[in-house]
Amino acid sequence: MEILNNIWLAISTPNENLTNILVIFMGFFENFLSMSLFLALFKTNAKNNQKFLFVLMLTSASILNMYIIPNPFNVFINYFVNVLLIFYIFKLSILKSMLATLFSSITFGLIGFLILNPYLFMLNITSDQLLVIPSYRFGYLAIMDSIAVIIVLIIKIRNVHILSLDELDKKNKYIITVNLILGIITLIIQTLMIFYYLGKLPIFLNFLSFISLFTYFGISLFSLTRVLKLTLTTRKLESAEAYNNTLRILHDNVRGFKHDFDNIVTTIGGYIRTEDMEGLKKYYLQLEDDCQRVNTLYILNPEIVNNDGIYNLLAKKYQEADSKNIKVNITFLLDLGDLHMKIYEFARILGILLDNAIEASSECEEKIINLTFRNDNKNTRELIIIENTYNDKNIDTEKIFEKGVSGKESHTGLGLWEVRKIIKKNNNVNLHTSKNDRFFSQQLEIYY
Repeated sequence: MEILNNIWLAISTPNENLTNILVIFMGFFENFLSMSLFLALFKTNAKNNQKFLFVLMLTSASILNMYIIPNPFNVFINYFVNVLLIFYIFKLSILKSMLATLFSSITFGLIGFLILNPYLFMLNITSDQLLVIPSYRFGYLAIMDSIAVIIVLIIKIRNVHILSLDELDKKNKYIITVNLILGIITLIIQTLMIFYYLGKLPIFLNFLSFISLFTYFGISLFSLTRVLKLTLTTRKLESAEAYNNTLRILHDNVRGFKHDFDNIVTTIGGYIRTEDMEGLKKYYLQLEDDCQRVNTLYILNPEIVNNDGIYNLLAKKYQEADSKNIKVNITFLLDLGDLHMKIYEFARILGILLDNAIEASSECEEKIINLTFRNDNKNTRELIIIENTYNDKNIDTEKIFEKGVSGKESHTGLGLWEVRKIIKKNNNVNLHTSKNDRFFSQQLEIYY
């Protein structure tokens, strides 16, 4: 009985050391919930070792800050550490890392702020007692974490997620970044108010402050969702326009075949009757070129190239190549929805390589570009191979990636240099450049 009395005395009277130990223990669970929240919102698949490392490092940093930096300023350092850990461990962009930190902080901040005054009122205690008495602190954290668990479960069950930020242009990313910075500043001000004036301000003012903060973040989230939907709708309209152009070209080719069908059959019959097999072979090869063009146009279909941005890019590059009488052959056997690379960086690399292929082949007597998109399951990688005819057989396949190097006048030579910069940022991406007497080849390898 005496042991139980001693335990109850320890947790029900001011004991700052025991309270700090309790906060550290609960911090692991809170950081796990915070991580689960933003991973669910961004639909990010993370390995168990990544999750463990994130929770361990964030909790360790929080403990270190708690003893080195005084309250409430250590909280601001934790925000900064949180952004960096998300960026480096989960490989999310800085924008997503800031947004993830802000959403987690807002969620726990609003929950804590919402239940704080009712909790103090029901137990008839002060904010100072809450900070130093373990039993009161544990009850408060337990209620807050329970509500957070319910929110995370709702997000997962309802499949609530933020639309991809990679589709945004630089202007919208800049606007959202500024908005996030303002949001973090608002959180900092709110934290300072809670720390210094919690026991001095009337409940009405605290409630009004909560409503104002909740309204601000609600409007910000709504605006962000509208911007993302508008951007995706714009991309879909561009893809639809590109697809209509592709269908128009395909329709014209089919009409041409239908119009010439009798002539084609008659010509083939003439070669057969005269047993001119050499002539038939030459004619067939020419006919095959036209058939291949129709097949390529059929492949340029949003249902096959299942990403609006990449489809739009391929359609425009095909039309540019076609206007220069370049024969483009496309093989597409890849699911872009499961691409193991940021679609924004992939589009930049693909656009630069296609521009170079079009430019090089347009100067050749034989104008050909071969594009292959496929999954190499044996070597656990995705392959994008771009082959094109070229004239400069002495081209240095290493030097072309240096900054400012270009074989063309008035060209900056920054394209392939930018490609190499992007590849160096991704540990799972490689570009193999080769050439033979006929084709110059770029093989992009994305490992998973």
